[in-house]
Amino acid sequence: MANLEVVLITGMSGSGKSVALHALEDAGYYCVDNLPPELLTSFAALEKQHGANKVAIAMDVRSATSLPLVPKQLQQLRAQGVTVQSLFLDASTETLVRRFSETRRLHPLSRADVADQHRALVEAIELERELLSEMREQAHVLDTSMIRSSQLQGYVKSLISAPSTQLTLVFESFAFKRGVPLDADYVFDVRMLPNPHYESGLRDLTGRDEPVASYLRGHPEVTDMFNDIEKFISHWLQALVRDHRSYVTVAIGCTGGQHRSVYLVEQLAAAFGSRWKTLRRHRELDAARQG
Repeated sequence: MANLEVVLITGMSGSGKSVALHALEDAGYYCVDNLPPELLTSFAALEKQHGANKVAIAMDVRSATSLPLVPKQLQQLRAQGVTVQSLFLDASTETLVRRFSETRRLHPLSRADVADQHRALVEAIELERELLSEMREQAHVLDTSMIRSSQLQGYVKSLISAPSTQLTLVFESFAFKRGVPLDADYVFDVRMLPNPHYESGLRDLTGRDEPVASYLRGHPEVTDMFNDIEKFISHWLQALVRDHRSYVTVAIGCTGGQHRSVYLVEQLAAAFGSRWKTLRRHRELDAARQG
């Protein structure tokens, strides 16, 4: 089944799996929602016989009893020459509770006969986390807590466009005041660095703008921070490759996610871009641009 590409989407209920699946459909993938895990390898073989070369499959907790079969199924597909990418969509419990409350949908693991529905929903979400923990460990995680549907679609498309045969570095800026991204493998706090926000001429600009970059370059501690992060990542990259990692997300956080973290993400992506496949995200800036 060489030349067949399979993207497996799993994750928490309410985290945006349908949005991700629509993004893949727009990208030319044949998409199937809630495929029973037992049918994964036979379905891939059938689609290959039909001439398909791009398939996206969504699985969720409704197949919980069969999900332990998936890792072995994916190994079999890879052994047959299939390119496999696995994405896990996650979100904070608070976000998931709000989404279910707004849509008035019942969580797949909730019980309708319980008096305290809020408590029942939280317990269902935590149970779902436990049931999907192994799937999460073996996939690239995307935190959808703070991003819009259009952002998620863009992130999914950028991830599947990256070569699956090599490690991809994802550099992401964020604001601590809005929470740490759940998908981060490494988090660096740069709030101790000089803040352009307090310079009136720089406040409305971002770390992508040259005046802000010039300001930050003028402070030795900013350069020291860049060098320390660059050295740390470089030191551990080969070990991550040996561990068969496909993606590594490095999150850089400052207070507002506008100046210092954005600048360092841009600089790190440029530094590693000549040696590795790199993607860059700016959680707060992307949300503001699409808002």
